[in-house]
This record gives sequence, structure tokens and C-alpha cells, in this order.
Amino acid sequence: MSEAGGGLGCGSPVPQRGPWSLVAATAALCLVSATSVWTAGAAPMSREEKQKLGNQVLEMFDHAYGNYMEHAYPADELMPLTCRGRVRGQEPSRGDVDDALGKFSLTLIDSLDTLVVLNKTKEFEDAVRKVLRDVNLDNDVVVSVFETNIRVLGGLLGGHSLAIMLKEKGEYMQWYNDELLLMAKQLGYKLLPAFNTTSGLPYPRINLKFGIRKPEARTGTETDTCTACAGTLILEFAALSRFTGATIFEEYARKALDFLWEKRQRSSNLVGVTINIHTGDWVRKDSGVGAGIDSYYEYLLKAYVLLGDDSFLERFNTHYDAIMRYISQPPLLLDVHIHKPMLNARTWMDALLAFFPGLQVLKGDIRPAIETHEMLYQVIKKHNFLPEAFTTDFRVHWAQHPLRPEFAESTYFLYKATGDPYYLEVGKTLIENLNKYARVPCGFAAMKDVRTGSHEDRMDSFFLAEMFKYLYLLFADKEDIIFDIEDYIFTTEAHLLPLWLSTTNQRVSKKNTTSEYTELDDSNFDWTCPNTQILFPNDPLYAQSIREPLKNVVDKSCPRGIIRVREESFRSGAKPPLRARDFMATNPEHLEILKKMGVSLIHLKDGRVQLVQHAIQAASSIDAEDGLRFMQEMIELSSQQQKEQQLPPRAVQIVSHPFFGRVVLTAGPAQFGLDLSKHKETRGFVASSKPYNGCSELTNPEAVVGKIALIQRGQCMFAEKARNIQNAGAIGGIVIDDNEGSSSDTAPLFQMAGDGKDTDDIKIPMLFLFSKEGSIILDAIREYEEVEVLLSDKAKDRDPEMENEEQSSSENDSQNQSAEQIISISQAVDLVDQESPEESSLSSHADSSSADPDSAAVSPAEQTSNPSESQEPTSLDGECTDLDNQPQEQSETEEDSSPNASWGKKVQPIDSILADWNEDIEAFEMMEKDEL
Repeated sequence: MSEAGGGLGCGSPVPQRGPWSLVAATAALCLVSATSVWTAGAAPMSREEKQKLGNQVLEMFDHAYGNYMEHAYPADELMPLTCRGRVRGQEPSRGDVDDALGKFSLTLIDSLDTLVVLNKTKEFEDAVRKVLRDVNLDNDVVVSVFETNIRVLGGLLGGHSLAIMLKEKGEYMQWYNDELLLMAKQLGYKLLPAFNTTSGLPYPRINLKFGIRKPEARTGTETDTCTACAGTLILEFAALSRFTGATIFEEYARKALDFLWEKRQRSSNLVGVTINIHTGDWVRKDSGVGAGIDSYYEYLLKAYVLLGDDSFLERFNTHYDAIMRYISQPPLLLDVHIHKPMLNARTWMDALLAFFPGLQVLKGDIRPAIETHEMLYQVIKKHNFLPEAFTTDFRVHWAQHPLRPEFAESTYFLYKATGDPYYLEVGKTLIENLNKYARVPCGFAAMKDVRTGSHEDRMDSFFLAEMFKYLYLLFADKEDIIFDIEDYIFTTEAHLLPLWLSTTNQRVSKKNTTSEYTELDDSNFDWTCPNTQILFPNDPLYAQSIREPLKNVVDKSCPRGIIRVREESFRSGAKPPLRARDFMATNPEHLEILKKMGVSLIHLKDGRVQLVQHAIQAASSIDAEDGLRFMQEMIELSSQQQKEQQLPPRAVQIVSHPFFGRVVLTAGPAQFGLDLSKHKETRGFVASSKPYNGCSELTNPEAVVGKIALIQRGQCMFAEKARNIQNAGAIGGIVIDDNEGSSSDTAPLFQMAGDGKDTDDIKIPMLFLFSKEGSIILDAIREYEEVEVLLSDKAKDRDPEMENEEQSSSENDSQNQSAEQIISISQAVDLVDQESPEESSLSSHADSSSADPDSAAVSPAEQTSNPSESQEPTSLDGECTDLDNQPQEQSETEEDSSPNASWGKKVQPIDSILADWNEDIEAFEMMEKDEL
């Protein structure tokens, strides 16, 4: 999900009283004013460089779109690593992610208006003809109502909006007769049965052919939906009503928004993440601006802009006041509990909140937008991309990155609002990172792990619908676009809807229900399309002055969670609340604080210690909240300590022709041998060992000497294999799983344990690949004979000199053969991540044969750590330590061949303290299991 605002870049909405043309004119005036202030503050980018970057964006889009059309169409999406289309039911299920796929050529529809924005009008006309000829909306498939609305219905409406614009210009689309609009209307009627609930909130899924609750529909039993899922319909449904005159669509979307507004928590004015569609009860009562809620706030503000209904602006301002009061902790945006908004619900943030600075620009609240955007940019500079989730101390929480466009979107709107060339440099960095780390021969591949640079066989449709659109607009001047972008507003999927819809077919009654529930402060409406000369008084370096304190916020932050402490507590001289990581069970003062917070310490008969919290026994309501936070921190601390004991995944990067580092495979590490996180990477050509299992002295030492040996799993211990190939002169080893068809798609990676003996004699690096990943290397050997790989802790920059030399020597041949070669070596692999975000970290692998001696994998559920490591107290004012850069400690003893081997035999004190208390704090455990 994402946010947009079309021409209203500085732009907050203006009242509906004037015609729509005044809306665009006022917004444009705002942008001119802002630009005049900011261009003096930094060296402007030359027109030539902007054009060069814009042309680079066009080439990148051609690479992505062209490969989709060549290798995937009419499938919904492209799988860029295997150069084929993703068809629902023909690939392993990825769970809810696949609900966006409906066998309706999703990427083509999602890309329609992008083609026009990028001045590809001929390609747009061809694409529209393909949609009309090939796309079927009557498929027996269950799809997400939310995703189908924003991507498909929005894509058809955006395509229709620009088709009629081009037709009016008289050169293209002269044959067009509202065919896309007719398809949109057909789809709209297919989605309407989802609203058949007592609340008016839609079911989260619907069968395109059979609707809801019929036996053949295979859906309609769900009870919950996310707030964004029910609250992100009004723009598309209202536009469909305004275009067609059928008011039913806008009426249904308004009813859903009205219900969500009524169910907000009245004391905090916040909404939860998920809600029961029948009863209206909040199922998840945490609230933020990221996943599950984000576009609900966005659509309230934009519904006011597009439809001119004051109640939508009043609701947005009410929510915005609550967001800035409770959730905003500059530069962070942290989820809170809707009933106890002073209590943080988690200590990490998800990547979808990157849209929020752009929405703040649309609101006209520039300072916090600059702060949050700069914080996110610092995270990107550290990891090359924004991790799917990261902690308050900026460590990776979920390592995936599906090429989300929200940060690029906010960058575009901040540039539109400020004219600060700094944001052009930010956009340039995004372009460089995409080309350097995500570009593959058949498109752009999502990042499976930003720490290692490994890829996922995935290129979502939103990448073409949004990313290239925002990046191109960032560097484009007004004359570079064939129409006036100020006449349109962007949907959450960056589809364009014309502002003149506000005065067309206004048949829906506008009942202002807001005043029935809240009294609004007039200050909520301050700074609506502000005068930038007042907002930034005579200071061309205003934005820079806001960003400067945040330049090192990521690198210099202490690895500890950020907590909310009331300002009056500090003013009165009160001590900060007890932190979980500082707690010591032998400290009498700490025990007294626990008692004050309503936390009881119980000594069990078996010697373990149990913590239980009863809020009613706390000395005060504030102490009760501190107790809840302390218990939550204890759970997160224990979980984090377990995760930190795991070695992170490693990377196998193919660097020889024709890959040149563009294919990165995620590999499992070994608890013995050269630690790639502490030493330079190992680079060399690969060779298969004989015997292939590596369980005896090699008969082909001349083939593996000075090379990286490939060996098969099974029949002996991993350490024995390593010794045999090391004795033969190999400089490294890759163990390939003998379980045919195994893949990181369906099983988490694991660590290769030792043989229970001293393994200090093993000096070479050893990595593990599942069968499907290993087959990529084996197929490459059969195709090219000489295959060179890089073993490292994370993917390294590609070798542009080798790549350019290869291209210059045989440019035409390499271009013609590239796609065929990638297909031939990758047919057997499908690098699709089916893990939930929490499961993406390193964990043990369940071997298919319990008798396999190699099955000595580490089980995270059983791992323990040295008490001396976990007990070390940390002062709130002590020195900061970057845990991301600290070397991971290996287990004290090597594991035997048991599949249930653990890290050590000592029991961690924190673990004993946490025993048997899960029943008392199930709510916090549920939060830890939440998924995007």
C-alpha cells in the first residue's frame, strides 16, 4: 500500500467551494512558492543530469515491463529469476500474498497509466488493446477485495482517465469508446457481494465467479478484516460512480468508512489494525500508521480532495491529531494500544509507514515529514533498501524487501513541496541501488534478505505501477509530461483520477456525521496549504537544519528499545521505569520496583522463577502501564537473545559470465571453518568432488585444488566432508542437499553443526544450499563449464568492468542469449519465499531422514546461551554498542549428529525467569506473531 497526492504536492486540500480547476491552481501556487524558498538552500541539479536520470528510469521501466511482456504475459506477474510468469495454482502457494493474483494479467493492468506518464503512448494504446482482447474477469479464483480494488479496478480507471485525455488531444486512442470503464464497472459489480454484512464492512476475499458464501465460492467464512482493507475503497468506488452515474459503488464505500469512524476508540481517536466485520469489535487493538491501517488515513484526506466532502477532512484531522499526540515520537512512528495510547505496542516499525511523510506533505505538515523521511533514508543507506521491518535501534527485524515504492513516493512529494535538490540526490541513490542490487537479466528481483543481498523470485505489479512513476516524475520538468499532472490525484496504487470528478454525478447525500462524535479544535485546520514564506521564515536551509541532527541516527543509536516516559515524570525528577534488560533478580531495589508495578516473582519447586503481572495490584495506573511494558520487554528480550545466538545466513553469488553477480543464493552457514563475517570473502571456480558425497579421500584432487568443492549431503558428518575437500586442496565447500526438490521456499535454512570433536583444524569456509538453489550452480556448470562464485556474509557489488567488457566484445550475442541461458539453468528452481516474516530468520531444517548423520542442525527452540553473556547489565547512560557489527559467538561445544542438538548445556537465567508465564500475557505474544 502506498500514498499519493498527484499535483497536490505541497498541497493540502482546499475547500470544495470553488471549481476543481482552482484546486489544481492553488496547489500549483503552493509548489511554486515552496520552490522559490528552497532552491537557494542547496546546489541545484542541472537540467542535463535530471534528463539523464529520467532517461535512466525509462530504460529501467523498459527492462522490467519488456521482460514481463516477453516472458510472463498473460500471467499476473513475472518471476524474474526463472524468467517465467507466476500463475495462481501452478506455483507453490505463498499464502495471503497470492490473493492479489486473479488470472487477469495483473501487471499489465497495473502498468497502464504508468505508460502514459512515461510518454509511452503507443505502448499504452497497444496495452489497452491487449487488456480488452485477453483479460477475463470471470475466473473461478478467490482474490483479495482490497488488492483487486486498488490494483485492478484502480488500474482500469486510471487507464480510462488517461485514455479519454489522449482521445481529446486527437492523436491517440481515437477508436476508444469507454471499454476500460465498462470492464471496471463489471469488476465493481463482482466486488459488491463482499459488502453483504450487517456492518457494511466488506469480506476480505471474494470469488470472482461465484461471489461469497456459496459452496463453490470457497470463501465467505472470514470474520475479520484489516482497517485499511475496509477503508481503502472510497476513491476507486466513488470514481466508478462518478464516471458511470451508478451511485451504488460510492454508497457502499461511504458506509464502510462511516462504520470505521463510529468504531474508533473515542478517548484516543485511534483505530485498531483488524476488526470483526460482523460485530465491529476490534480484534487487534494496536494502532499505527503502517501495515493494516496506512491507506485508511490516506483515503480520508484524499476523499476530501477528490469529492469535496468536509466530513472526510474533519475525520482525518481528528485522527491526525491523535497520531501526532501518541504515535509520532520523532523521528519514529511507533504503534500504541488504542485504549492505552501512552503504552507502545511494539518496538519495531514496518516499511509501509514510509508513505506517511508524503501524506504529511499533502496535509501541509512539513517538519515531521522531513524528520521521518530522513530517518528512513539513513536506514536505507545502511542496508541499501528499507527492510520490511526494523527495530527502534535500527536493526533488521524482517529482512525482506519486495521493492516497495513508498519511500520513493514520499521523496517525490517532499521535493514537490520544498524544491530542495537534496531529494533529487535521494532519488538518484534509489536508482543506483535498484540497478546495482535488484536488477537481474529478466527484470528486477525482490530482496529476500537485505543483509546478504540474496534475491527472491518475485517482481510485484506495484513495482511498475508506482516505483517508476514516482522516480520519473521526481526528475521530470513540466514540459516532459504530455499532460498536466496537477489535474489528477493519485490513488494508493498511484493510479490517476481526474479532479473534475468532484463536480460530476453528485447524487450521494453528504451527511456530516463527524460532529456527532467529537468536538474539533480549529487548530486542526491550521497550515492547510500553508504559506511557505511563513512556514520557513527567511531560512533557505530550513530543511537541512531539520535533517542534520538525524544524519547519524542509525549508526550511533544504542541498541535498546525506545520507551515513552511522561514528560512530567522527568520534570519532577522521577527515575525512568525499570528496563527489562537492566533487571537483576538478586537486586532488592529491582524486586521492590516489580512489586510496585504489580509484578510478582514466584519461585517454583523445580528451581525456576516465574513472573506474573496483575495490574490491579499495581501502586497506580502509571505503575500498571510500566508493568505491562516491562513484561512485554521481557518477552521481546528473550526472543531477541535467541535470535542473536543464531548465525546469520550467508550468500553464494555467481560472478562469472553471464551472471556477473546478478544471481545471489541464500546459503546456510556452518558452526566450524572460516567465519565469513570476520574474514574476507572467498572467490573461486566450482568443481564437483569425487566421490560426490565427500565422505572419503577424494579421487580427483587435481580437479578441486584451488577451487570451491561441491559435495552432496548425506552418509557422513559435515565436518568430515570439510576435512576431505580441504585435504584435497579446496579453498571452500558448498554442501548441496540430497533431498531432491528441497528449497528455502518451503524450509528455513539451518546451520551445519560439527561432529562433536575439535573442529579448529577446518580452515576453509563451508556453506549449505538446498536442492533447488544448488541446481542453479549445477545447471550453470553443464551450460558454461567454468562457473565462478563468491562466498561471503552478504552479496558484494557487481563487477561492472567485466560486464562492460563482455558486453562490448559480444554485445548482440549476449543480449540474444541472455534470456535463453537464464531460462535453461533456472527451470528447476523457484525462489519464492513462502515463510512468514518471523520465520525468515535462520532456523533448523527438519531432515527427511532422521538417520542422516548430517542432520545435526541447530534448533532455535532449544538453544540457550551463556549466562554471563545475557546477564551483563546495561546502563541507560552507558556506551552505545552497534550489535549489528558485533561478531556472533559460536557454540561452546560442537554438536553431535542428533537432529535435536542444542547450542549448549547451560541454562540462561532470563529463560528460567520467563518460564510458564505465557498464559498471563497472551496478548503480547500475539503481537510478536503479527504479520504484514
